[in-house]
Amino acid sequence: MRLVFCGTPRFAVPTLEALRAAGHEIAQVVSQPDRPAGRKGELTAPPVKLAALAAGLPVTQPEKIRNNAEFREQLEAIAPEAIVVVAYGRLIPLWMLKLPRLGCINLHASLLPRYRGAAPIQWAVAMGDAFTGNTTMLLDEGLDTGPILLQRAFAIAPEMTAVELFEELAIGGAPLVVKTLAGLDDGSIEPQPQNHEGATFAPLLDREDGRMDFAARTAHELKNRWRGFQPWPGAFTTLESKKLAVHRLDVADSSSFTAFAPGEPGWIHIEGDRIFVACAGETWLEFLEVQLEGKKRLTVAEFLHGHRLASGARLGALAQ
Repeated sequence: MRLVFCGTPRFAVPTLEALRAAGHEIAQVVSQPDRPAGRKGELTAPPVKLAALAAGLPVTQPEKIRNNAEFREQLEAIAPEAIVVVAYGRLIPLWMLKLPRLGCINLHASLLPRYRGAAPIQWAVAMGDAFTGNTTMLLDEGLDTGPILLQRAFAIAPEMTAVELFEELAIGGAPLVVKTLAGLDDGSIEPQPQNHEGATFAPLLDREDGRMDFAARTAHELKNRWRGFQPWPGAFTTLESKKLAVHRLDVADSSSFTAFAPGEPGWIHIEGDRIFVACAGETWLEFLEVQLEGKKRLTVAEFLHGHRLASGARLGALAQ
């Protein structure tokens, strides 16, 4: 088929490559503009653009698309049979939705209607779900509300982070898109409306999502959020009014340390070179690797050797 491909991050690259490998003509790749990145703020091209240029594909990066007459003329001249959208980062306007014969096909990294929105992978992990998946759908004017085409489920292993799940869903979603295009073309796939009453949402992450609330969440819940919010915003709290980033942690069971009375949430217990933190529901976390504001990332043993800290210290709001 003659296609237009819209995508921006690394998640979309396997699908672009799979479409080419399946023999489709990618007449145009549309990606977000280059953005400043890193500490130096150097202008950086998105992964989809780099992959497209490496394959010799034409790339355009419009700042706006809804009322962009030049961009509209460009796509109308191409007359694609389908527009494939994977993590492009913009809502597709009505004129684009109506342009191709087969419509605009989107790959979404959840089992819709669960986790509509910008961060479905992160929230699936953060909520402790045992499985998630990919959905191909026909885009409409709503946010991830269009008819479902195909779905494939993926298990979320207990220790899996969002970073690892990103890779699985990116690779697993590529053949699903290829299969979807073939099924739409030969009529073997019938779009199915979503059950809107069962919808849940996965909003864009905020820095404060990484703040650890020991009083409101159990150790298991805090670990799940740490797994889900990798690489950003991660997990952090405050110690002596300074930010303490927690780079590695685990749920502590009763055999992990000497038995003692449950502590108030945020209360620290130190045993040898180990730090345990009391959480909601009389549960405990063990911190394994931390970084105090302005300092290096350290194992807990290294941190305790260089920082005078005693049992009974408090983390979080109580430390401020």
